[in-house]
Amino acid sequence: MLTLLVKLGVVASLASILARSNHVQRMLLREVRTINHRLQLALWFSAIFAAGVATRVAIQSYLAVDLGLEGSLLAGILGGYVTGLLSGILISVPAMFHHELLTMPLLAAIGVLGGLLRDCAPDTEEIWRFSPFLDLNLYRAFKQKNYRRGGFQLIFLGVILFAEFLREATNYLRPKWIFALQPSRQPPHFWDFVAVYAATLFAVVLPLKIWNNTRNENKLEQQQSSLMQARLQALTSQINPHFLFNTLNSVSSLIRINPEHARLMVLKLSRILRRLLRKHDNFSPLRDELDFIEDYLAIEVARFGEKLRFEKEIDPESLDILVPSMLLQPLIENCIKHGLSNKVEGGTITLRTRLADRRLLLIVEDDGVGIPELKLANLMEQGIGVSNVNERLKVLFGTDYRMWIDSQPGRGTRIEIEVPELQPDWAAVS
Repeated sequence: MLTLLVKLGVVASLASILARSNHVQRMLLREVRTINHRLQLALWFSAIFAAGVATRVAIQSYLAVDLGLEGSLLAGILGGYVTGLLSGILISVPAMFHHELLTMPLLAAIGVLGGLLRDCAPDTEEIWRFSPFLDLNLYRAFKQKNYRRGGFQLIFLGVILFAEFLREATNYLRPKWIFALQPSRQPPHFWDFVAVYAATLFAVVLPLKIWNNTRNENKLEQQQSSLMQARLQALTSQINPHFLFNTLNSVSSLIRINPEHARLMVLKLSRILRRLLRKHDNFSPLRDELDFIEDYLAIEVARFGEKLRFEKEIDPESLDILVPSMLLQPLIENCIKHGLSNKVEGGTITLRTRLADRRLLLIVEDDGVGIPELKLANLMEQGIGVSNVNERLKVLFGTDYRMWIDSQPGRGTRIEIEVPELQPDWAAVS
């Protein structure tokens, strides 16, 4: 019994080791495999499980580490005929050198049997759902009137027990030609055989459950990533029409007053739109964002004239740092619309950047009419510009950012954003 318990501990450890490798995860968890993928999976299984067989051959007291039958069956179940057959052959090599001559044909046959079982599955999810607690699986299958699923669960159980029966029968006929765990009592008790078959059953089920847990975690991460990406795209699409609407309003005000200037502004706008249509990345270098701001402000300056002034203090080291695309434009648009447009004499918008301690600080400041205290308290949740920027930062950086707003009525508004330093090569890695 102790040997059987150690066997289960060993198979759980080996399954966990395989699950830690990103390459093996991709091999194990992909649903469709090329012949190259199947060969790679067979080599991984062979390396792990053949090492256990070799250890048992070299050190006769380490019987529990021989998981050749279970490894061959798992290789066939997860990879198909090719993976199962090749794994069975390679796993058996150490035993063949030990003159256990029936090991190779048996394990190769078990690997092919695993591939046949995979073909019997209604879908690959049924393989991952298999449980030794068959009553629960059958109850769910028949309750849902999915008799094919219930039948597959019975076949799955039968294949595992049949594989162990083949090993026991072969060992009975040719005791030294194949390895099998033997009951210590002579004659063996009925429960000894039950324990052996149960150990084989759980030695197949445990890796499936461990790998399925890893599989579910990966799926959850992918779903969360897809959800965040969809949310980010929704926020970005919210900004672009808002920007376009307000910019067209600015251009339309020039048409009657100065048609030639309006034509130039339309050209500026077309350049901006071309950039937006080509841009699909979530991040862009700060220098690109500044170029975008220059084009945008050219349109706004044409509308407001000398009333609108723009100053910038840019740290040269910050120009190549990645920032979220369309980060600055909504903030500057808010400064113009809510801070300066209602001020008779106009005002100045100042943009500052500073890089320190691997953090990028962005400051957008105006000397406009300011924001009343009651409105300032809810500014992050209201409107499109500021709230949208805050939401995008939250999606992209989680808690690793800071955004705060300080405003005094009659004196202006100051928005500060602090984000991690992201170099251009970071986008390629992520």
